[in-house]
Amino acid sequence: MVSGALLVLSVALGATAHYTFPSLIVGGTKTGDWYHVRKADNWQSNGFVGSVTSEQIRCFQATSAPAQATLNVTAGSTINYAAAPNVYHPGPMAFYLARVPDGESIGSWKGEGAVWFKIYHEQPNFGAQLTWSSNGKGSFPVTIPKCIKSGNYLLRAEHIALHSASSVGGAQFYISCAQLGVTGGGSTEPGDAYKVAFPGAYKATDPGIQININYPVPTSYKNPGPAVFSC
Repeated sequence: MVSGALLVLSVALGATAHYTFPSLIVGGTKTGDWYHVRKADNWQSNGFVGSVTSEQIRCFQATSAPAQATLNVTAGSTINYAAAPNVYHPGPMAFYLARVPDGESIGSWKGEGAVWFKIYHEQPNFGAQLTWSSNGKGSFPVTIPKCIKSGNYLLRAEHIALHSASSVGGAQFYISCAQLGVTGGGSTEPGDAYKVAFPGAYKATDPGIQININYPVPTSYKNPGPAVFSC
């Protein structure tokens, strides 16, 4: 009887330990869930992407579908990407942008090919264990680079949970993509060295994806994907 109750509790805790990235916070106001963010396939399950070769590794959509609306932001401004309920697992946050080609609709554009460039990734604090500032948080600030060209962009939020990542396929990816209309930008287009495709950017055996963060405790961490682009 006790063991059965513990099993139910374990399953419940496992479910609540998962999360989504459904909304943005602008000027202190939270937007509606899946309004400016494309509805991810885990919107009900809070599940994760487990394969870096899956189409879901891009925006957590097996079939591309638009958000309800596009949020207008100014280049150089900071918005917050909200998690629901919180990021429970240890691992790095990262943000990528992809510019929609001129003349194409942001709602129908899929973000295929080497069009994504990273604008932030998180490093851990090192010590007796690895700790991540994202762990336990419910929102994450992200600054839109001041120098990038104005236009429509997809903003990809990604958290990689590494608590079970010691074996291939053990990392958990929590992802979604928001639709942004960027104004007041510059003339910079990130070079090809910064751009990657999803899927394609990651391998399951990348050292920042297949890693035992528990023992022996690492003294360094290499984020997967390209270098961070900055103006």
